[in-house]
Amino acid sequence: MKLFAGFKADNEQSRNLLFSLALTGLIFLVELAAGFMTNSLALLSDAVHVLTDMVSLGLAFFAILLSAFPATDTRTYGWHRTEVFAALINGVTLVLISGFIILEAVHRFSAPQPVKSVGMLAAAAFGLVVNLFVVHRLHGHDEHDLNIRSAFLHVVGDVLISAGVIVGAVIIYYTGWYIVDPVLSVIFSLVILRGAVNVLYEASHILLEGVPKGLDINAVVAEMKKVPHVLDVHRLHVWSICPSISALSAHILIDPSYQGERKKIIDDINCRLISCFQINHSTLQLEKGACEFNNLVCDIVHCERRAAHVHRHDHAHGHAHEHEHDAVHAH
Repeated sequence: MKLFAGFKADNEQSRNLLFSLALTGLIFLVELAAGFMTNSLALLSDAVHVLTDMVSLGLAFFAILLSAFPATDTRTYGWHRTEVFAALINGVTLVLISGFIILEAVHRFSAPQPVKSVGMLAAAAFGLVVNLFVVHRLHGHDEHDLNIRSAFLHVVGDVLISAGVIVGAVIIYYTGWYIVDPVLSVIFSLVILRGAVNVLYEASHILLEGVPKGLDINAVVAEMKKVPHVLDVHRLHVWSICPSISALSAHILIDPSYQGERKKIIDDINCRLISCFQINHSTLQLEKGACEFNNLVCDIVHCERRAAHVHRHDHAHGHAHEHEHDAVHAH
């Protein structure tokens, strides 16, 4: 058994992440040193944000490694959810760093401090150029991957901060308005905060087994019922294992008079699920008789684990005698 089976598919993505991590590390060292030398809060804030970029990119790379681990008898879905946890951590760090920047800026509103605008400008310009290159390397990988998108947002946020620092440095150089430094810090912190909230919402939605973003379960059911001999769909569950893997389970009521091959019905449903909704992991149970629960969605009842095991065994045994059905699992 290969520990990193399937990792080759992500080689380009992982190389981009490692390359971006090295570049952001260089930016961090340059801006941190320049921030202390110039006494610029905006530049120091940018340096700290770059540090969170490094953490974000590192977590994204680590999540790729873990997601390549094969499924086991204790982790039947593998480690794909590590991508979501990494995105959650990244979102939290964005919120914290935004709050830190705003707090420091408020302190400087009442007592603006002089900054060395030339050094501030040079360091910010360096950070801006390098970050734009990192954004270019990561762009395209963030469209369907929440984890990469959170890392991408970190870097985009830093591009905005670097641009703000440059503008602030120019204004301070010509006017001496040192209050510009904290004002711009607050503005760009709010931009970062908005992106962080979106990432946190999406990550939490996945962890709470929510229906994948943009998916209408009524549309899913309508498409499934277009398959010949399918009469109804009930006990439907749709969720995301990770941003790129959607899963579905359902009971399918078929025509009792149907005598053909059931695999054809299953294959037709799965084809529609993948092509129309990108649901690539499904478990479908075919039935010819009434089910105990006929609602489209149903509650899951809490019960003691050992008793639940016995109950499921007895219920499955009885259900198999009452109704002719097939349970088919598809990828």
